[in-house]
Amino acid sequence: MKKTKQYIIILVAALFLLPACTDDFVEKNTDPNAITDVTPDLLLPGIIRTAVNEMVNQSWGIGNIVIQHTAKIQFVSEDRYTWGDRDGLWNNMYNNLRNVQLLIELSDKNNSKNYKGISLIMRAWMYSLLTDAYGDVPYTEATKGISGTFTPKYETQEVIYAGILNDLKTANDLLGPGETVVGDLIYNGDVQQWKKLANSLRLRYLLRISDVKDVKADMQAILANPTATPIFSEENKNSDNATLRYLTSAPNQFPMYTARQGSFDEFRLSKNLGDKLTALSDPRITVFAQPTDASVAAGAPKYTGVPNGLNEVAALDYAGGPNNVSRAGALFYKGSITERGLDVAKGYIMGYPELQFVLAEAVKKGLVTSTKTAQMYYEEGVRSAFDFVDVTMPANYLTSPGVAYSDADALTVVGTQKWIALFFTGLEAWFDWRRTGIPTITAGPDNVNGGKVPVRFAYPRSEQVLNATSLNEAVARQGADTYNTKVWWDK
Repeated sequence: MKKTKQYIIILVAALFLLPACTDDFVEKNTDPNAITDVTPDLLLPGIIRTAVNEMVNQSWGIGNIVIQHTAKIQFVSEDRYTWGDRDGLWNNMYNNLRNVQLLIELSDKNNSKNYKGISLIMRAWMYSLLTDAYGDVPYTEATKGISGTFTPKYETQEVIYAGILNDLKTANDLLGPGETVVGDLIYNGDVQQWKKLANSLRLRYLLRISDVKDVKADMQAILANPTATPIFSEENKNSDNATLRYLTSAPNQFPMYTARQGSFDEFRLSKNLGDKLTALSDPRITVFAQPTDASVAAGAPKYTGVPNGLNEVAALDYAGGPNNVSRAGALFYKGSITERGLDVAKGYIMGYPELQFVLAEAVKKGLVTSTKTAQMYYEEGVRSAFDFVDVTMPANYLTSPGVAYSDADALTVVGTQKWIALFFTGLEAWFDWRRTGIPTITAGPDNVNGGKVPVRFAYPRSEQVLNATSLNEAVARQGADTYNTKVWWDK
């Protein structure tokens, strides 16, 4: 009883003292060093890093597999097209797009044209990844949860592409001298380089939809006025590349740098790419892969790929076991930064070599006219693709069988060299192959997709629960929610 009385007295005293304790509660519990106002320079690096890192992860986990740059010898579900719920790209991009929208709003509030221009480029690129991977997706109503839109409608890929191209055109018009950009991990604030990226991306996307839209006038208009609409230039070559150069420490560390060794050992050189590079006597194989352990031990290093789409036992036993199959090379394994230099391990948005192949195809198809021929663009693309991975091109490479340009097989050699050059660039090689069918990509013998190479991701399962009505409308319009339903431009 005595203790109870003591507790009551203490409680009453505390109540009397409470006002004095709470008068300055907010002041005492506010961190004077905390950031209370978000500014563009704080948002931009996170947007760039998060989105580009996701594409490095997509390269490693699925992009290189489906396009047969690499193959798996263990845990082979991706290689057999047992893809399940591939929601990583969806979640990453939509989460990041909310920050992009905030950056656009801050830019409008502060009349920051350069930050807005960069924001529009990033938004266009992110939506292109989403729509090319899934098809119809939420667009104009996306990222509006703060205003109460929790079930955004899915819009057609045609509408989304119109928005993407408009964003890039607007970005080109906004970007200019006068305003310093801080937090730019790609071009270190050089807005002229961002203008080049905007217009180079426009050419990429216009070519992508060229089978379903007449894009000639738009493509020609970009090339007609290099001062107003600059693109990656022959003068700068790979210096114009929109790539994120990784460092040896966080937060700008190569995303695969800390992965366990076993994860790297699962991924090997694909027989498709390995055989092609060997047939062409292409020395880039020394960067894309490592010689087999057995051949190194025997003193005669050689590169051997494994077929895609084998079952677990067949993949692990191929050619006598893992020691006889090449691991992924310097662009992949975690020692790449220290062993190949900082410029080797990089995240990819778009590069100068890719643009040259875009222009080579466009000229060949008569989509644009230029003072340069398709062959000139093609050969420049090949040369710069070798430079991109710091490999010396053999003197006779451009005249060798399977590489030499001719009108008869121009699209085949352009498409093949573009496929090689797009090694480890996210999902870009997959998107391009779906449009061209070059090179030949065949489902592996133990695939579980009816002998078909997937041409899209299925929608995330979370959408079936959280946004079922909008998703079902998209499926009814687009086609069955399977890996085999083609998107709008893939005709």
